[in-house]
Amino acid sequence: MNKTNPIKIVMLGPSLLQQGGISGYEKLFLEYAPPEVKICHIITHEEGSVVKKITVFLKAIWKFLWILLKQEADIVQLQISQRGSILRQAIMILLAWVFRKPIIIHAHGSQFHLFYDGLPKSIQQLLSWIFGKCQRLIVLSESWKNFYIKNLGLEPEKVVVFYNPVKIPVEVPNRSIPDKVNLLFLGRIGQRKGAFDLIEAISLLPKEHRTKLSLIMAGDGEVEQARNLVTTLNLEDYIKLPGWIGSDERDILLTQANIFVLPSYNEGLPLAMLEAMAWELPVVVTPVGGIPEIVTDLENGFIVNPGNPEELSSSLKSLIENEDLRFSLGFKARKSVFALDIKNHWIAFLKLYHSLLNLDVPVSLKS
Repeated sequence: MNKTNPIKIVMLGPSLLQQGGISGYEKLFLEYAPPEVKICHIITHEEGSVVKKITVFLKAIWKFLWILLKQEADIVQLQISQRGSILRQAIMILLAWVFRKPIIIHAHGSQFHLFYDGLPKSIQQLLSWIFGKCQRLIVLSESWKNFYIKNLGLEPEKVVVFYNPVKIPVEVPNRSIPDKVNLLFLGRIGQRKGAFDLIEAISLLPKEHRTKLSLIMAGDGEVEQARNLVTTLNLEDYIKLPGWIGSDERDILLTQANIFVLPSYNEGLPLAMLEAMAWELPVVVTPVGGIPEIVTDLENGFIVNPGNPEELSSSLKSLIENEDLRFSLGFKARKSVFALDIKNHWIAFLKLYHSLLNLDVPVSLKS
């Protein structure tokens, strides 16, 4: 290809309007795409009825085939999770392979290990064969890299770690001496993210600490079940569940918060946690997925074990009553995610694209 022309990327993934981490990543990735690349985003999944999902996917196949036939793709980049996402993208991987296009698989699934372990041996072998067709598998942490190499038998040089990126705010608010300590949970309401454990942890706090706090749990999912639990535990004065919120509302909540909490059972590398750290918030999280590679206990956050409301409550109590500790952990949290700035993420991607296309040109972002 001509070095002066933009690199043509076909990116296959869920709708940008969909709720969830992959769509959030796609929006950030596309927002900061440099002029060196031209991205065609093809929607392979959209929430709705079964008929709608099938229609969206069939349209995606047709559009992808047309682009391949017209030779308008230099690289094919697929966002995958688990379950149905794997099946959809496996079809796209095979099409790209038939047309001899370099393939990048970007694995986001927080529960892929559980999905994979539950598959018959024959399907596991088929997945290994399909994943083996990619030139690079991008994973969110070293722990996930080890998993894919060990279980899918991929060549180590094919598997690369790209931590999720984050947009770093230029300024953060002054959070000194609030009337109340504002706690924030961002994510799908349900057991996997530890939402019910968090509600129970609040109920275990001494009353004098509960009266000092306000917890907002923003996200879709099992919202009504969570609200019922809040009512059962008489916590309506302390916990609010507004449902899903947009990015503008999210940023407002991040500026108003004093502590971020995400007591998950399984994760890839949560964007919500990285965003909270970028906003200089102390985080209370669990040692799952890629989190331990970013957060060190009592250094730039609190690490608690998943499924342990008592331990979670104790950590929250320490932060609620110690403003200096909140400031110290928050300051270090922000500093620790500077390297994950979206611009650095894009430089890494440009280097990867150039490597796959054998382009011997310097890599830097044009202004």
